[in-house]
Order: sequence, then structure tokens, then C-alpha cells
Amino acid sequence: MAKRNNEHRSIQDALKEFVETNKLEKGLDKVNVADAWVKLMGNGVNNYTTGIQLERNTLYIQLSSSVLREELSYGKQKIISMLNEELGKEIVKKLILR
Repeated sequence: MAKRNNEHRSIQDALKEFVETNKLEKGLDKVNVADAWVKLMGNGVNNYTTGIQLERNTLYIQLSSSVLREELSYGKQKIISMLNEELGKEIVKKLILR
């Protein structure tokens, strides 16, 4: 059983330490990227989004509209920078639209 610390610390610091010690950052990044995509793209794009998957530093987006996929492919770099800005760190380096 772990030793109890009697020092006071904020919940934010305690949660951050918990995530780091249990190596949960990658899983949280996957959830946060999906949330950021939904927030940034809005209802129009989200209605055609059928899958969001983050593997390593590559974000795979499954779309049901080939026309929308073509439109979004012109602004890939801007989408990547918007997602990383929303997340507060550089998680996505490559975007693949399927």
C-alpha cells in the first residue's frame, strides 16, 4: 500500500501526478483530440464524421462525404494547427482523411 502524503496540494496537481504515474496520457490525448475535433468543426462537418482515431501523432478521420473530404484536404495544415492550439500542446502532426 502506498504511503500517505500529509502535505496539501491542489486537485489539479494530484490528478496530473496520477495520470503521469499510471501512464494514462495517451488515452486522455485520444479523448481530448476527439472532443477538440467535435468542438472546432461544428455540426456541419460532424454530421459526416463517422470515425476519429489517434495513433501516435497521426489523426485519422473517417468521413461519409467524399466532397467534404476533398474540401477539408485543402486546409489540413490549418486544421492541425487549430487542433493543437485547442489542446494546448502538439499532439497531432499528420492528418489523414478517409
